[in-house]
Amino acid sequence: MRSTSAPNTSAARPESFQLKGGLFPMTLLELKTVDLSVLAAELRARVTESPAFFQHTPVVLGFEQLKEDPDALNLIQLRDLCQQLGLIPTAIKGGSSEQEQQAYALGLAALPKGKAKGATTVETAPPPTRERRTSATQPEAATPTTGTTQVIDTPIRSGQQIYVPGDLIILSSVSAGAEILADGNIHVYGALRGRALAGLQGDETARVFCQSQEAELIAIAGHYLVDEDLRSQHWKAATQAYCVGGKLIIAPLS
Repeated sequence: MRSTSAPNTSAARPESFQLKGGLFPMTLLELKTVDLSVLAAELRARVTESPAFFQHTPVVLGFEQLKEDPDALNLIQLRDLCQQLGLIPTAIKGGSSEQEQQAYALGLAALPKGKAKGATTVETAPPPTRERRTSATQPEAATPTTGTTQVIDTPIRSGQQIYVPGDLIILSSVSAGAEILADGNIHVYGALRGRALAGLQGDETARVFCQSQEAELIAIAGHYLVDEDLRSQHWKAATQAYCVGGKLIIAPLS
């Protein structure tokens, strides 16, 4: 006789893994041309300028700013180019349905169009210039960012990542290899030696303040400088970082 009892549909909680949501900043390689020869020359020059920043860096390949037919882009060759330069392609963004299918076949994810939260944009054309300005007209006072303000009174150790959907205040130092992220402003009342990314939602009025600027990277709303540039701009001094006209400025705290 067939049993009339309902099957047990509950599954035991797995012990070998746990699925969790997380926020991880990604570098967005926003393409402006399908000409891979031009892209290769300009991207290689940028990687040569800051090899430590790009080495083994996961990137999302963005196609939303292409004025040419995106289907003319050879995704396999693009992936190979990135890998040759030490980058690790992980996904495409804004591609056609055909490109999405090709991405899946290559083991890449396909992200929807729109602003990528926490993305650092790497422009490829026209050729990038290194931002070494140390003084500029001060921008208008930043509009306060709505959200949570979090205060941390302990050092941020290497390998730690802190994210706050508002302003982040650290009363100690940030070690090399650590990463702090905020949708609003970042204040570090000690040495900033790791990576600081403010204005993650695209707020160009956000700022980064620190008592000793020794950072590996500072970014605001996707505009960034790496340590090769930062070492020439008020190194180990009390500074603030802010955006003027789409450029990231490092200025002393007066």
